[in-house]
Amino acid sequence: MARESWAYREVAVESRLDPRTGRLCIRPVPGQAYSSSLRVQCSRLLADPEHYPAGTRFLLSAKLTDRQGGEPFLFAWHGDPVVVMTAARLKRFLEERRRLRI
Repeated sequence: MARESWAYREVAVESRLDPRTGRLCIRPVPGQAYSSSLRVQCSRLLADPEHYPAGTRFLLSAKLTDRQGGEPFLFAWHGDPVVVMTAARLKRFLEERRRLRI
């Protein structure tokens, strides 16, 4: 089955320590259309502290979904290339996508 490219959007995410488990988890960076508490399902490599330390920011192509009516989450295909974002690139990305009030 082919991926529906129209459903995917670029989302900046970061790895953080989950206070409940003490493990790294991936969440959207604040300042975007998605809540920073939204779960992100992606390659486990991004949450592996041996490869990327806590606080590393990535650019993902993700879509908002839910599993059989459950909690909504962002899904990124695990086979996509890993794009690490520098602080400058993240700032530029967020400025380009800032939601302006009318």
